Amino acid sequence: MAAGERSTKRKKILNDILVNGSLLIIVLIWTIPTLGLLVSSFRTRTDISTSGWWTIFPHKEWVLVKEMEVPEGLDRKGVMTIEGATGTFKEFRAGIETPDGRRVAWVGNRRLGKIQIQANEWTTRTDFTLKNYKDVMTGKQYEVRQPNGSVRIEQGDNMAGAFLNSLTVTIPATVIPILIAAFAAYGFAWMRFPGRKPMFILVVALLVVPLQVALVPILTDYVKLDLNGTFLAVWLAHTGFGLPLATYLLFNYISSLPRDLLESAFIDGASHFTIFLRLILPLSMPALASFSIFQFLWVWNDYLVALVFIGSKPDVQVLTMRLAEIVGSRGNDWHLLTAGAFVSMVLPLLVFFSLQRFFVRGLLAGSVKG
Repeated sequence: MAAGERSTKRKKILNDILVNGSLLIIVLIWTIPTLGLLVSSFRTRTDISTSGWWTIFPHKEWVLVKEMEVPEGLDRKGVMTIEGATGTFKEFRAGIETPDGRRVAWVGNRRLGKIQIQANEWTTRTDFTLKNYKDVMTGKQYEVRQPNGSVRIEQGDNMAGAFLNSLTVTIPATVIPILIAAFAAYGFAWMRFPGRKPMFILVVALLVVPLQVALVPILTDYVKLDLNGTFLAVWLAHTGFGLPLATYLLFNYISSLPRDLLESAFIDGASHFTIFLRLILPLSMPALASFSIFQFLWVWNDYLVALVFIGSKPDVQVLTMRLAEIVGSRGNDWHLLTAGAFVSMVLPLLVFFSLQRFFVRGLLAGSVKG
């Protein structure tokens, strides 16, 4: 019996190690790129183009100790000996290590190059700056110093305006469908009226309708109503696309609430509206928070719906559209791209971590009966 218990405990420990180890690996796979994005957003243009983000940690690197002119009288097309290192021009261009642990490197072309003496030392690249965020967030002009010493004037990307536009789109597009779906879910769960089941089946069936199918018909109607290019158009579109899932999730949760609680409220003379406000909404916070996370992330990260119904006018562009423009116009400016990407990530992360304690409870709502 004791041997069997030990075997069971051993299996349990191994299973726990396997599960937790797998989860740790998955977390690292998702977290490391995000950490790299955050670090890169604070690095200078030179550092981000010449080294990886992980060089902020202590590491060994060839550091310049001395720079000198190429000695006269060398056969630059043959084998040369410089500062104790012997090799051809190609080998010197790649760098040749000397017996004393230094490296001799030829920088430049064969005719006008210079010789660098480098030492392999522990170092870190922690030259951080907030200038990337300043250049991305403001629409002001700023100076960019070129490697040859010249200065180029560039226009800021004004992501602060796009950030506010995204907030203007996302908050109503999250709140409106939640309110409508909560009323609808309560009606389907606790009210009896003709056609209730067919209507609920129709709502669930709408979950499988692709969003792209509805874009052109809705756009045609918006053009006739002169709504295209306004925030109202996006609010209505996201409300319509989000209502089926919201109604289904909230129905599962609200229908699982204790029947005795509602019956007691009815006996005390409470109306459906009073029960909904005083009982259903407070008790449904986990489900409401779960859908809020889904809807907020979907709308915040949306590009297609905003592009179709708002267009590319700068004064109403959302964050995803502005980021797409930056990728197209500044594809090589990784210091700006990473800063812009992290600006777009901050608010969704705050929303998720603020509501994540309700997330699992809301997703499992109504999954177990009895």
